[in-house]
Amino acid sequence: MAEEKVKGPASYFPSIEKNYGKPVEHWFKELETVVNLAHMEQVNHLKSNFAIGHGHANALVAYFRKSKGL
Repeated sequence: MAEEKVKGPASYFPSIEKNYGKPVEHWFKELETVVNLAHMEQVNHLKSNFAIGHGHANALVAYFRKSKGL
C-alpha cells in the first residue's frame, strides 16, 4: 500500500526544518515559553523574534496548540 501523504500543519515541517535549520521540536520548546499567549500572539512571537514566515509560524502554532489541547 502507498504511503499516506502528510496533511495539515505537519506538511510544512520538512520545509520549516530546511529553511530555519532547526527541528520542529526546537520551535515547540520556544512556544512553551509563550504558551499563555493567544494563537496570533504566538505566531507574531515567532515572526518577530525569529524571522519565521507567517505560514510556517502559523503551522507550528496550530500543531503545537492542538497537541496541548488549546
